[in-house]
Amino acid sequence: MPLTICFVASEIAPLAKTGGLADVTGALIRYLHGAGHDIRAFLPLYSSIDLDSVATTAVDALHDVPLELGPHRYRYSVVEARLPGSQAPVYLIDCPALYARGRLYTADPDEHVRFLALTRVALECCQRLGWSPQILHCHDWHTAFAPLFVRTIYGWDRLFQPTRSVLTLHNVGYQGVFSAAAVDDLQLGGGRYLLHQDDLRAGFINSLKHGILYADVVTTVSPTYAREIRTPEYGMGLEQVLRARGDSLVGILNGVDYDEWDPRVDRYLPQHYDAGRLAVKGDLKGQLAARLGLACGPRTVLAGVVTRLAAQKGVDLLIDALPTVLGSRDVACAVLGSGEEPYERALGALDRAFPQRLAFHRGYSEELAHWIEAASDLFVMPSRYEPCGLNQMYSLRYGTVPVVRETGGLADSVQRYDPSSGAGTGVLFKPYTPEALQSALGAALDLYADPSHWTRIVRNGMTQDFSWMRQGTRYVELYERLARLPPAGRA
Repeated sequence: MPLTICFVASEIAPLAKTGGLADVTGALIRYLHGAGHDIRAFLPLYSSIDLDSVATTAVDALHDVPLELGPHRYRYSVVEARLPGSQAPVYLIDCPALYARGRLYTADPDEHVRFLALTRVALECCQRLGWSPQILHCHDWHTAFAPLFVRTIYGWDRLFQPTRSVLTLHNVGYQGVFSAAAVDDLQLGGGRYLLHQDDLRAGFINSLKHGILYADVVTTVSPTYAREIRTPEYGMGLEQVLRARGDSLVGILNGVDYDEWDPRVDRYLPQHYDAGRLAVKGDLKGQLAARLGLACGPRTVLAGVVTRLAAQKGVDLLIDALPTVLGSRDVACAVLGSGEEPYERALGALDRAFPQRLAFHRGYSEELAHWIEAASDLFVMPSRYEPCGLNQMYSLRYGTVPVVRETGGLADSVQRYDPSSGAGTGVLFKPYTPEALQSALGAALDLYADPSHWTRIVRNGMTQDFSWMRQGTRYVELYERLARLPPAGRA
C-alpha cells in the first residue's frame, strides 16, 4: 500500500552535498518515489544550489510566510523542484537570511537556528498544504527535533495524528550541541519539561539526543554500527540513551546508486568494463597513472583513497603506514580528499617524498573519484569508525579490492577473503595501528601476486548487490510496521 512520507534532510544529492548523507538521502528518495510512495522532501535553498539546472515552480500557498523562532523573525517562500533522475518533489525553502551563505554548514552562532527553521518549516508546509504524512523521516542532528515538535508544538493538530517518526543516524559524532541560553529558540512552551533536564542544568542542549529520545524508531546505517554505538568506545557520549532504545534502534545497511556507480555505464569513464572485460580496467589504470604522474609498471599495484581527511577516517594510520609500504613494495597510491590541515600537510609531504609513488589531490572531484574507483587495484579505508561507508561498496562493483578496518558498515559489507575456499571479497584488519594496516596491505599485495586468487576475489566482489532495490525494502517494511502502530501520546 502506498505510504505518505515527509522526508527532511540538510543534504540531498545532487542538489546539495558535502558527503555520504546526501548520496543516501537522494538515492532513498528516488527509490521510494519509484516504488509508488507519496514522498515529499524538504531541503534549504542554499545559495550553492543551481536553480538553472532544475525546473522549479513557486508554491502559492507557501509564499512570504512568517516564521518565529524565539526572538528571531524570518520570512520564507517555497519553490518546488523535481529531484534530478526522478519525479520526486523536493520543496526548497527560500530564506536568504538563513541559507544564502558560502557553505552548507557554518560555525556561525545561529547554526542551530538554521536547522530548527528547516524542521519547523517542513512541518508547517505540511499544514499549509493540508498533507498528512504517515511517516516523518528526519536525518542526523539537523532535523532531530522533528519528533519532539510533532509531540509538542504541533500536538494539537489532527493532521499529524497518524504521523510516526523515524530518525536516521548517519554519524553519531555530530550532535548539534548549542547553549541552553537559546532554549527559547525551540518554542516548546509547556513542553519544555521534555528536554533533557541534566543537560539543561549543565548549560547545553543536544539536538541529536532529543531525536533519539523521542523518535518512534531510530535507525542507523549498518547493523554493526547499531551495536557499536551502544558502547562507550563508539557512542560519543550517547551510549546510554541509545541502549535505552532497545529493539527500536535498528541498523539498516545503506544502498548504492548503481545508476551513478557502475563500471559498465560510468559517465566519467572513456571505456567501460565488467567482470568479463577486466583488461579495460588495466587500460584505465595506465591512463590514470600517466595523468597523475605515477610510475606504474605492468605489475605495480595501484591503491586508491577517496576520503574526508579527518581522524574518523583513519588518515593518521595511512600517513604512518604508507612510507614503509611505498618504500618496500611495488605499489603506487592515488589519494583524493580534503579536510583537517595537519593531514593535508602530511599527505603533501608524502607526495613530495614519493613523487612517482604517491599523488595527493587536495579537494574533491566527482570525476576523479570515479576514475580512482575504476582504475585502482585496491581501495583503502582504515577508518577508526565507519557508520556505513559507500566507497567500499562502490569498489566491489568496480573490481577494486577493499582493504578496510573491521568496523561499522565496513564489517557488514566486506567479507574477509579465505584463500582455502576462495570465498570473500576483501582484506580486513582489526587493531587500530599502522602495523595492522601495513600487514593488511601486505596481504593484499601477496594476493595480487597470485593471479588465480586475485581474479577470484575481484569477481567475487563484482557479484555483490547493495542496490537500493534490496536495501530500500527494509525501510518500507519498517515504515509499514510503524504505520500500524496506535496513536502516540502528545504533550
